[in-house]
Amino acid sequence: MASDHQNPAGKGYHLSPKIVVFEQENFQGRSQELSGPCPSLKETGLDKAGSVLVQAGPWVGYEQPNCKGEQFVLEKGEYPRWDAWTSSRRTDTLNSLRPIKVQDSQEHKITLYENPNFTGKKMEVMDDDVPSFHAHGFQEKVASVRVQSGAWVGYQYPGYRGQQFLLEKGDYKDSADFGASHPQVQSLRRIRDMQWHQRGTFHPSN
Repeated sequence: MASDHQNPAGKGYHLSPKIVVFEQENFQGRSQELSGPCPSLKETGLDKAGSVLVQAGPWVGYEQPNCKGEQFVLEKGEYPRWDAWTSSRRTDTLNSLRPIKVQDSQEHKITLYENPNFTGKKMEVMDDDVPSFHAHGFQEKVASVRVQSGAWVGYQYPGYRGQQFLLEKGDYKDSADFGASHPQVQSLRRIRDMQWHQRGTFHPSN
């Protein structure tokens, strides 16, 4: 039987999502393996998430049950403690998770707008990551977003820092639609399926 790690020739092949959540830091203590949405970690028998191992991703974790509150994008890799999956320092709590759908053979295209309802100054980004909007002459105010293809994560501050906002294909008429309490987004990157981008994975800077 072919192992999951072999890369079949056919495009469009994806590993099924798999993540292991450990109750303690450094992958210790009780653990729970998930392969689909988990609206409440507590209901799996874990008191908290101390560390996370993503075997096939990407995933998004949330601070509150039922995929609410602050968001944390989790790509394939090891997260030995909470500050490996967030730099926002607002919360160390992870209470629900779900896989992110990535059509990875497609291009990545997104349009950001200064004002709600896709108005005002706009910036189009295609097949690229943007560590700082200022370098593109775009201010940090992003009040609406249109994702034409791919999945993206926006960050509150330059350099992929601060709160994270998952942007999947679709229209976000207002910053509240993508989970931001203020329309402040200052950097942006593509979320890529590690099946195709072994070298392209994101490594959070500590």
